[in-house]
Amino acid sequence: MTSDSLKERDAAPPVADEEHDGLGSDLRQFVTFLIGAEVFAVDMAPVQEIIRVPEVVRVPLAPPSLEGLANLRGKVLPIISLRHLFGLEERDKDDTSRALVIDIGQPLGFVVDRVASVVGVEPSKIEAVGSISSTVDTDLLSGLIKDVGGHTMIMVLDFAQLIGREFAEIARLETSAGMVRELSTQTETEDEDSSDELQLVSFEVAGQEYAIAIENVQEIVQIPEHIVQVPRSEQHVLGVMSLRNRLLPLVSLRRMFALPSRETDEHSRIVVVSLGGTSVGVVMDSVNEVLRVAKADVEAMPGLLARDGDLAEISDICRLDGGKRLVSILSTDHLFRHSAIKEALTTVDSLNDEERLATESEDEERDEDEQVVVFRLDKEEFGVPIESVQEIVRVPEELTHVPKAPAFVEGVINLRGTVLPVIDLRRRLGLPSVERSDRQRVMVFLIEGARTGFIVDSVAEVLKIPKSAIEPAPRLSGEQAKLLARMANLERQRRLVQLIDPAQLIQEREMADLAELSA
Repeated sequence: MTSDSLKERDAAPPVADEEHDGLGSDLRQFVTFLIGAEVFAVDMAPVQEIIRVPEVVRVPLAPPSLEGLANLRGKVLPIISLRHLFGLEERDKDDTSRALVIDIGQPLGFVVDRVASVVGVEPSKIEAVGSISSTVDTDLLSGLIKDVGGHTMIMVLDFAQLIGREFAEIARLETSAGMVRELSTQTETEDEDSSDELQLVSFEVAGQEYAIAIENVQEIVQIPEHIVQVPRSEQHVLGVMSLRNRLLPLVSLRRMFALPSRETDEHSRIVVVSLGGTSVGVVMDSVNEVLRVAKADVEAMPGLLARDGDLAEISDICRLDGGKRLVSILSTDHLFRHSAIKEALTTVDSLNDEERLATESEDEERDEDEQVVVFRLDKEEFGVPIESVQEIVRVPEELTHVPKAPAFVEGVINLRGTVLPVIDLRRRLGLPSVERSDRQRVMVFLIEGARTGFIVDSVAEVLKIPKSAIEPAPRLSGEQAKLLARMANLERQRRLVQLIDPAQLIQEREMADLAELSA
């Protein structure tokens, strides 16, 4: 189902198309926007919000269409230029420029010249792409809208296709979780009128439709390739999986309801259900949609059918489509009291206790902060672990160029009787070169036993960063994901520090060349 409203932060909301306002439920809602002289649309379901174009931090080794990363209420948001993707000349941002925050796997901000409106479109007015002349590859379009919102033709962009082609790393991420996150954000901003409605995530098990309140669903993920089996557990418990460095117990709803078992397939999903600080992954045959239903259409399970113990999970029945569609609503309170869930949680607690005891002695002296040396390349800040930095020296007036040295080596310097290969980090990261200056420094790293110097624009400080502020960086390209896998999000200071793994600065085949040069 589509959402009833779209909230835009820091700007006036787009105006809905009055021509279709209030018509039947068959209407599809689209956000329309302009890029150059062309008018485009995107289905409103994955659009989280519309924001003014924020300031960004540029990311080396990322696709050229990525303008950089922004901090959106404590979350890192990649900002992408649609003009660049379409091969149009870039233009300066103005008061009409906006970023559409779209979630298909992970939130991404797409910069457009201007947002036009929100329109309701009858399915009959959506046509196949056919043969059109435009600035956009028709492979990126999912359809055409004719004669709506004052425009003779609106091209519907297929953002999933666009991301898959331009951002292969992002395209590999889960797509199911976005549905829950997008609608959860809207739930937090609903008006008081919505108190008469429920939002439910619906799914199917053995041909029957069930649902769980959206506030109790953390996310929806695909079945992992590897599930750790738990010895001597009940048949309901499938095992344990790792989800972002934490153990998640998995149970089968089919087995809990004594339904015939079946192998999982590409449609199967894990619905991560939360209750307080506890989470469980419940395996479903498929996930359907997010429903917004009136409380008047929900009634308690008849007393004759309600049972105690392990069969009390269904608390309510939702009647839709005039009673033709029945959705059984699962109570997470009851679900978490089921013996299979209790056993799965107990198993994970035991595994966590064992892991905690095994590592407790190692962690006693470990600081909760991570110390990094912060340096700059142009206006962007980068950090490396302080223990990886051997020393920091000035750049000599001249570097000695060695015949037949690897192309990536700028030259060598004599550092207290030792030959030190020196690499320009700007060049290594694909950034434009600059003239030498007094502020530049050579940071010396020890990489697999080889001392190597890297020229940076300036060294800023040694910074203690709380581990809670360090998070995985968005995956934008294969090389970037290895070299810049983490990011320090210092929200109070409004700083994003990209953390470099020095071990990834030199490729394996280049290590031998460096070792020979230093000998």
